Amino acid sequence: MAEEETLNGLKVEQLRGCTDDLKDNPDAGRYIFRAKNKWISGAHCHTTIKGFWAGGQEDTSRARAHLVEGDEPTSLLGSNYGPNATEALLHALGTCLNMSFIFHAAAQGVKIDELEFELEGDLDLNGFMGVNEDVPSNFQQIRVKCKVKSDAPREKLEELCEYAQKRSPVFNTVSRPVPVDVTLETAGVEAASATG
Repeated sequence: MAEEETLNGLKVEQLRGCTDDLKDNPDAGRYIFRAKNKWISGAHCHTTIKGFWAGGQEDTSRARAHLVEGDEPTSLLGSNYGPNATEALLHALGTCLNMSFIFHAAAQGVKIDELEFELEGDLDLNGFMGVNEDVPSNFQQIRVKCKVKSDAPREKLEELCEYAQKRSPVFNTVSRPVPVDVTLETAGVEAASATG
């Protein structure tokens, strides 16, 4: 029995099979991912990620939960137990662009030797701290540098970089407004909902 071809660490036929399955059954592509964030002390909190809903049923394939620490640097009154939320957002964006690039490169038969994304985000704390209401609390700009080593022609690598942006869920979430519904639950008080 021949071993299944791999490219960029991915099983190519399995990857193509996933795409074909989605064409036949679009509902299989519907996922609900979850995260539970809990405050520890000061700026320190952690997020637990385990189960998710996939294609019509609960997915319990993860044997253990992933734990992601969150904190602030000491200059922002934290204890450095983990990256702050804006750094974690840059991590999520870089991870999603990386996977989008690699998956589509493998699907198109393009071998990638090295791939790296460098990300920077400009943030003005005058908005977060409420010092200046005219300053937004979000990143004012995010810069991403894609560094790739491959024998593929530059035009193909540019095409993959653009395609990664087009297909990355995190890139599209941060570059377009997305409705966020926040519900407050307190002990002994009816839940109140606020949408932002």
